[in-house]
Amino acid sequence: MKVLILNGPNLNLLGIREPEIYGTETLDAIRIWLNEQAITDSHVITWFQSNHEGDIIDQIHGSIKLFDGIIINPGALTHYSYSVRDAISSVPTPTVEVHLSDINHREDFRRISVIKDVCISQISGLGKLGYAQALKTLVEHL
Repeated sequence: MKVLILNGPNLNLLGIREPEIYGTETLDAIRIWLNEQAITDSHVITWFQSNHEGDIIDQIHGSIKLFDGIIINPGALTHYSYSVRDAISSVPTPTVEVHLSDINHREDFRRISVIKDVCISQISGLGKLGYAQALKTLVEHL
């Protein structure tokens, strides 16, 4: 299975940005950790991070016929990006939304996901384990 893992705005600052909420590991450390997990065996995983909404949308559009599934941590785009929502709903690629922190127990605005309803699942609050759970969810779905 070929999986695209998309990471949105500010996730390039993991390890620095609010470590009490997001932890001290960098996005690259999480990528390396996930690639070492047994669940990733026999899967090809491509990682992409951007602080630009249009770049995320272009990646989603480009997933058609290239990837079997998408894992997206949309960051702040979660709460307001109808463009990302529309991109996900426009492609046949099953998508799992993932968040490092538990967005349901944070500020009120973070509890709203405009993306959730066009994804097959939302995983929140498991830290880096959320990426492995998202991959497992995609495998079970497909």
